[in-house]
This record gives sequence, C-alpha cells and structure tokens, in this order.
Amino acid sequence: MKLPATYLFVPGNRPERFDKAAAAGADAIILDLEDAVAPGDKEQARANVGAWVAAHPGAVPQTVVRINDSATQWFAGDLAMLAQAGVRCAMLPKAETAAQIAAVVAALPAGGLVLPIIESARGVVNVAAVAAAPGVQRLAFGTLDYAVDLDMSGDERGLIAPAAQIALASRCAGLASPIHGVTPALDDEPRLLADLAFGRAFGFGAKLCIHPKQVAAIHKALQPTAADIDWARRVLAAVQGSEGAVQVDGRMVDRPVVLKAQAILDRAAP
Repeated sequence: MKLPATYLFVPGNRPERFDKAAAAGADAIILDLEDAVAPGDKEQARANVGAWVAAHPGAVPQTVVRINDSATQWFAGDLAMLAQAGVRCAMLPKAETAAQIAAVVAALPAGGLVLPIIESARGVVNVAAVAAAPGVQRLAFGTLDYAVDLDMSGDERGLIAPAAQIALASRCAGLASPIHGVTPALDDEPRLLADLAFGRAFGFGAKLCIHPKQVAAIHKALQPTAADIDWARRVLAAVQGSEGAVQVDGRMVDRPVVLKAQAILDRAAP
C-alpha cells in the first residue's frame, strides 16, 4: 500500500475548514486536537472531529486525528472519542513509551494504527521501543517541540542525531519511512524544500504540512525527475535476463543499484 507523502493539519476547532482540507490535495489530513486548539476549545474541537469523522466514512482511510498527549487532562476524553467515532488512525504527540502506544491502540478498531510523534529527548532515547510497539505504522519527527525540549539554538545540525535515530529505528522495526516535521514559514518555498531535503537525506519519506499551499510543492519535490525515471528504466532493462555484470552510464550495476532504480519507479507510479 502506498502511504501518504503529505499530511495536512487542520485545527479541530475550525470545522468549516475540514471539507476544504480534505479537498486540498494532501494524501491525508490531520484533524488536530492538540497544539492548534486552545484549552478552552478542546471539548468543542473533540465534538467537531468526532461528528465529522462519523459523517464522512469515505474519508476515514485518509483521516488522522492528532490527540493530546498522555500527560494531559484531555487524553482520556480523546481516546473515548476515537472509539466512539471509529477513527482508524491516531497521531500521538510526545510519544516516549510503548505503554502510551498500547493505550491508543486499545481505543481504535481492530487494525487501527498509530503515528507516534518523537519530539522529546526521552522520545529519542526510547525510539526503538516506540517503533517496535504493536500498532505503529510509521514515526513522525516533531522538530519544533524537540528543539524546545533541548533548548536548541536553531542550528539545523542539532537535528542530525535524532533524525538519524528515528530513521534507523523505523527501518529496524520494519516500519514505513518516517514523516518529517512542519515548516512554519508559509511563504518561503525554498525553506520548505530545504527542510524536505534534510529529511530525505536520512530516508524520511513524507512531510507534515500546516497550509494547503505547501502540499503541491512537497508532492512535486518528492516525484522523481524525468531523468531519474529514464535512468531507472534503463537499469532494470539492462539487468533483465542478464547473468553477469552489466554497466549503465559507465557504472557497474549491482543489487543496491537495482533496488534504488525500482524504488524510483515505485515513487513515480500514480
């Protein structure tokens, strides 16, 4: 199954935006009960999300609900809403333990999935256990909250170690490639694409978006170029039926090259 490359947040207290977000072209939408919603609006946001999910069963496979983290007073109520509305995929912020994941999985229907956000020092240290927890589909890297937790200067080099650990834990647990964090600059496409390139350097295969205008740019950047596709096709054609070593463009073609070529064509597939 081809997983989303873009996840678009929409505040849970803005129900008039739910349909617009679903039609904005993102692969998945995240109905947000956490950061985008003030404490006084949490209960109404929960009701909005539950009502919309229940009324739009066709959209459920592309819908994720970000709940509040397990240390908050809203966690239990959020889990109850997930169970009542039949939400199939939930995003858990401040994920740090397998027990937290289990609590969310228990509120979802059979086969329900969790997207844990790794956004704290403890989350990074425990990321292997979180990634291996039953019900986890893929990890997300909450870059902004992680930077706050560690009082980082803003230099992107501080994200190298956690990004690598998240990617490695995902791979070792057999998960899909992780999701890179948000880019808060809405009118800075070069910054958006630079953030995406940073994540791709570690094997991240998707990105969180906070505005519809970011979606198309991410999709375009993640698509292989015509030259990439041409190279990949020539590689696979060269090795088909071959029993010995072959070369393409003067370079030896071995198994890693073949796998890379196939991955490019897989990404290019509609």
